[in-house]
Amino acid sequence: MQSLTLEARTKYLLIQKISQINIRRCLIMFQSKAVSHPAEVTVSNHSIDSQSLQKKPLENPIIETSHTNLVTVVLIDDQPFIGEAVRRILETETDIAFNYISDPTQAIQRAIALAPTVILLDMVMPEVDGLMLLRWFRSHPATCDVPIIMLSNKEEAKLKARTFTDGANDYLIKLPDAVELIARIRYHSRAYNNFKALNQAAATAQLQVQLIQTEKMSSLKRMVAGVAHEVNNPVNFIHGNLNHLHNHVESILNLIKLYQQEYPQPTPVIQEEAENINFDFIIEDLSKIVSSMKLGTERIRDIVKSLRNFSRLDEADKKLVSIDDGIESTLLILSPRLKSGIKIIKEYGDLPLIECYPAKLNQVFMNIISNAIDVLLDNPEQTEKIIIIKTIKTDDQKVNIRIQDNGCGMNAEIKGKIFDPFFTTKPVNQGTGLGLTISYQIIKKHRGKIEVKSESGYGTEFIIEIPITLNNVR
Repeated sequence: MQSLTLEARTKYLLIQKISQINIRRCLIMFQSKAVSHPAEVTVSNHSIDSQSLQKKPLENPIIETSHTNLVTVVLIDDQPFIGEAVRRILETETDIAFNYISDPTQAIQRAIALAPTVILLDMVMPEVDGLMLLRWFRSHPATCDVPIIMLSNKEEAKLKARTFTDGANDYLIKLPDAVELIARIRYHSRAYNNFKALNQAAATAQLQVQLIQTEKMSSLKRMVAGVAHEVNNPVNFIHGNLNHLHNHVESILNLIKLYQQEYPQPTPVIQEEAENINFDFIIEDLSKIVSSMKLGTERIRDIVKSLRNFSRLDEADKKLVSIDDGIESTLLILSPRLKSGIKIIKEYGDLPLIECYPAKLNQVFMNIISNAIDVLLDNPEQTEKIIIIKTIKTDDQKVNIRIQDNGCGMNAEIKGKIFDPFFTTKPVNQGTGLGLTISYQIIKKHRGKIEVKSESGYGTEFIIEIPITLNNVR
């Protein structure tokens, strides 16, 4: 899901750009409010009696609002009068829930539990300074995207630059103006809430499309399994009887030879009929016909075996299988598309059986080879269309699978996005943009890795590496 997060981050930055327009509206609204409430202006101008502030206990009101508009502020500052000052600034804002943490050593655990939409973080505190907390927040999955506004007594460019380098979203001199503080809190919270909503929407959309894709694959596998079953029984019946037919034909031919030896001079009627039916050719060809029928049924049985191998429905089970067989079964399913002048070159190494999820790996092969076929067929002017498939065992007990085509290749921009969800270069309604994303996740589940090498005009190569055994993988 890393690529999804990157995509959502891009949307987040766009939201921040758009939200800058709303900052002015907030400022105008709060300026009007400040005029009608001069006491609040006094607080914002730092005319605060620290003793009077400390007399009133800090509160953490719980505000029930729509989750998309909820603003949850966490202030981390070791000075209680700062906490009380910020509380007073925010207490009349019914959509803002304020939480104060005075002990920086407890900040991490409490901040995660509170799930803030914005964090106000003091730069200088005992035991744990603000920059250390900032770096930790940015490294933890629960807070890595939460907007953080650094509070400092110093207006230094280098210090600001350092905070932004470490991941801060904003920088304010404390105590900030009330109007500006509230506007910035709402601005960052709105962007963060929209970011989360977009992330959730993208994840939901990905899940829906992935479920559809999975259902399509399951339907294909059920259909293939059904066809394989229906074909398997009669072809086994034919194949089994061909042995008896071959023996019977040999017996009849031996009997005819015996007749010819015992009666070398047939009657004119028999001789004429033998010439009419080309009897000598029939005798010579009959055994060949039976042998070719036997070869044909063996080929059908191999096809059925490949179909059944591809349609493994026990996807939850790990099995010891042949990677080469999985590739062969995939090529069989795709064989109608390969008849358009595409040459398959197979260079299989001497591989052991691999412990894996066979149906999942077959899906990876299907996605990559299908994409290669699409690229080659989309360029009718290309005279030679080739797909090269190589397998080899590496020295570190892994299997390396390479699938290469001589198509048009990709530029660096496209190559950097191919594993992103919903990214596709195909026309609308011709691709979900999830095939390679799913393939990436499947290989990751196998504790392997997948990478792509490609340049415009020089084809594309996918390199898959998976371990031979999957110890403790579920």
